[in-house]
Amino acid sequence: MLASGSKGNAIYVSDGTTSILFDAGLSGKEMERRMTSRKISPSSINAIVVSHEHSDHIQGVGILARRYQIPVYMNQQTHEAAKSALGSISDSIHFACGNTFAINDLIIHPFSISHDANDPAGFTVQRNGAKLGIATDLGFATSMVREHLKGCDILIIEANHDSQMLTQGPYPWSLKQRVKSRSGHLSNDDTKELLIDVRHDQLKHVILAHLSETNNTHEKAFSTVIQALNGSKSDLIVARQDCSSKIIQV
Repeated sequence: MLASGSKGNAIYVSDGTTSILFDAGLSGKEMERRMTSRKISPSSINAIVVSHEHSDHIQGVGILARRYQIPVYMNQQTHEAAKSALGSISDSIHFACGNTFAINDLIIHPFSISHDANDPAGFTVQRNGAKLGIATDLGFATSMVREHLKGCDILIIEANHDSQMLTQGPYPWSLKQRVKSRSGHLSNDDTKELLIDVRHDQLKHVILAHLSETNNTHEKAFSTVIQALNGSKSDLIVARQDCSSKIIQV
């Protein structure tokens, strides 16, 4: 997790040969700094996969793509919505939610999620029997989302807000309603219930992502979601906005 939160999101995934960024929501300079801090060479990135067009997911995409000649994978509706922010990209490849595609040996399956963007996507990534699930920026975990997230070795899932903090917090009413809506963001309790549905004995790591700096705390997110892992050997990690997390190997 290179960055996670409302100010920017980016996930680094590699099998040792092929390296991918899922979103690049920080400036190009900060993306480079975060990668370098984890001894990742920006020139080693083989592709950037974009989940949706919100700025905290695409801010650095265009500049990294141009600077390092990186192809960008996104669906057609996301590309249309993000064109002005991305700028000119010489190598853009469109996928469709529901259709699996490969980047070298990494098998990626994009699936539709419920969020207020044009065609937002979650992803699973598979290689050599290992499976990673990514589902952030969603207001409701549909049965399809739950099905795709089953059987993962690593889960990256949103725990955006504590419901009481959101209700009592400083956001205007309209924004509170957006966050709580089915096209907004998952609460800590929502994430706990989702994890209860998809947990299994081989789940090794759960990473909580996209925490609100205003309406959540790391302690609240952890203490709520850990209840879903009671008795499990799974490791629970809370991703941060201000620094990259350690690299997790499976």
